[in-house]
Amino acid sequence: MKSHSANTPCELCASRKHSMLSDLPEQHVCNISENKNLISHRKGQILYYEGTKPLGIFCINSGVVKVYKTASNGKEQILHLAKEGDFLGYSALLGEENYSNSAMIVEDAKICFIPKETFLATLFNNTPFFKRITKALSHELGIMEEKLTDATQKSIRERLAFVILQLASSYGVDGGETQKIDLVLSREEIAGMVGTATESVIRLLSEFKKDNLIELEGKRIIVKDKRGLARLSDFYA
Repeated sequence: MKSHSANTPCELCASRKHSMLSDLPEQHVCNISENKNLISHRKGQILYYEGTKPLGIFCINSGVVKVYKTASNGKEQILHLAKEGDFLGYSALLGEENYSNSAMIVEDAKICFIPKETFLATLFNNTPFFKRITKALSHELGIMEEKLTDATQKSIRERLAFVILQLASSYGVDGGETQKIDLVLSREEIAGMVGTATESVIRLLSEFKKDNLIELEGKRIIVKDKRGLARLSDFYA
């Protein structure tokens, strides 16, 4: 169930330093702060649905949100996981289009909703902010092109290894020689990120464990050999 939380002023928000609002002048920050709403969401709740009209943008204060598309067979293709400081919904808003994907809460979250008028006023009255948004849109397009290439040229094993490395990079907690991914995802959700069947992910995770690349702790994944996963994913930092 959604619930309104006491609005934290943007200038005091800890997640602001991770967002595209980090360098905004005080007058713009105050305007956003006065017009936004901070709402608490529970795991499993839908933030927005594909095909609906955006009325503003979302800025994640805390928690994790999965952005996904649903295929005709009902399977989810997870496009990316959004975390603290990330914006959601701005590409549809700027394109004056309905959402091309859906968003669901993966980990209990607090999310600020910034109305369309407030966001656009800030965008068109601050050139550096306009440039940051444009750069972010270009970056998203580049990532989508890379994923399309990976889907056609990389094996499922390579894609899974890369997804595990990405999760470790974003949500990993160091524990000496190992790194626990501090985010619980179902095997179906991991399959949705890789773009394959759940059964294939279960089988490959078991093989990765047997090869001493990872350890499994319930639904959590512990990375034991990051270099081995990198070699397997054909990824070179």
